[in-house]
Amino acid sequence: MIPTHQLPLTIRDATAADMEAVQAIYSFYVTRTCASFEEDPPSVEEMRRRLAKTYERGLPYLVAESDGEVVGYTYAGPWRFRSAYRYTIEDSIYVAPSVTRRGVGSTLLGALVDRCTELGYRQMIGVIGDSANHGSIGLHRRLGFRQEGVLRGVGLKHGRWVDVVIMHRPLGDANMGLPDSEHPGLPPMPLP
Repeated sequence: MIPTHQLPLTIRDATAADMEAVQAIYSFYVTRTCASFEEDPPSVEEMRRRLAKTYERGLPYLVAESDGEVVGYTYAGPWRFRSAYRYTIEDSIYVAPSVTRRGVGSTLLGALVDRCTELGYRQMIGVIGDSANHGSIGLHRRLGFRQEGVLRGVGLKHGRWVDVVIMHRPLGDANMGLPDSEHPGLPPMPLP
């Protein structure tokens, strides 16, 4: 039976030193699942480059630590690069397979939602690889995301056509109107 009791967690900003653990977690999902559409695990150095790019954009990249070990991570990235989308971001989240169903995902994604709301973003999009990825779909639902659609068979991985599930949630009071002079809005995100 899989343990379901909550783990004691510390949520903090990720550092370059965390990328070995992050890369190990991500490699599992790249090589054994369709949660990510990457087919070859990126190197630790590539993960460090991605971390730096996230921070250059002023976006959060968080890790969950339990007993000194990184057991999950999440980060926000641009939904699209056109300036009209500057208030909308996309989340990514991965939890070590050894600690699923122990509150890591909910705690991490909740912290990311809070951080992005504080930064002034209005919408968050979840793009979930594989419509059979019930864990990620359920996690997003628990955190207030609504399924907006399914793109059928848009990826080919592990010898099968894989769906993408699009989920969405407003952040804070997403309908509070246009930014005013006191809160002029977020600058356009740099191109990739």
